[in-house]
Amino acid sequence: MVLTGASSGIGLAAAEELARRGDQVVLVGRDPARLRAAGERVRECCGEQPELFRADFAVLDDVRGLAERLRERYDRIDVLANNAGAIVLEPITTVDGFELSMQANHLAPFLLSNLLRDRIRRMVVTGSDAHRSGVLDPDDLNSALRSYRPFRAYGTSKQANILFTAEAARRWPEVPAHVFHPGVVRTRFGNESRIVALGMRLLPFRSPEKGAETLVWLACQDPSRLTDGGYYADRKPHRPRPKAADPALAARLWTASAKAVGVEA
Repeated sequence: MVLTGASSGIGLAAAEELARRGDQVVLVGRDPARLRAAGERVRECCGEQPELFRADFAVLDDVRGLAERLRERYDRIDVLANNAGAIVLEPITTVDGFELSMQANHLAPFLLSNLLRDRIRRMVVTGSDAHRSGVLDPDDLNSALRSYRPFRAYGTSKQANILFTAEAARRWPEVPAHVFHPGVVRTRFGNESRIVALGMRLLPFRSPEKGAETLVWLACQDPSRLTDGGYYADRKPHRPRPKAADPALAARLWTASAKAVGVEA
């Protein structure tokens, strides 16, 4: 099982739990030191050293390189957990020309999933009920850069995650795909902001372990018992807002995303 965003938060918590269950886990993270520390935590809980792959989702060439290395190493990926994500507190344009939260949270996992499509047997995507604040326009994936609002940009990327999962289920019927809301989890999100970091410490957020429960459940559940392309929370079906459940919008997003990252639609 390949988990992105696995050097902290729910990605690391899920990796530890899956490793305890006897699964082979592969950790993907951006920061080498934190990735090594995460690998050591997984080793301590199961006795096996997980494979570690570094990639920065703010750089699409890193994602392409990651996909190439994973393809060389594995003929089959039982589960790809697209979990990496970020709240970006100011308008930032990546080296690839995209608003950072849209690229890191949607375009990078979209690209990775497409490049690994023939290897993947199941896909789990970390979404969020923050999609309620999303204002996705597939014709302008950089719209958040105008009058930038961090949580609206984040919500738009989470709206994209849900739409992507549903469209992947339609286009790739051989790859069960599911997306979930982990709850509001205390993680490293927003550490660059004192106000956000203070809120993370004082408010009743979930632990990473609690937030990871649905990810682990979806990774292990019999797909026949789940709704392909479905949205889940607390191990139950969950209804997203209509703007994250519009098939026409999902199809438009797929076409725009494929063009943006240079893969076939």
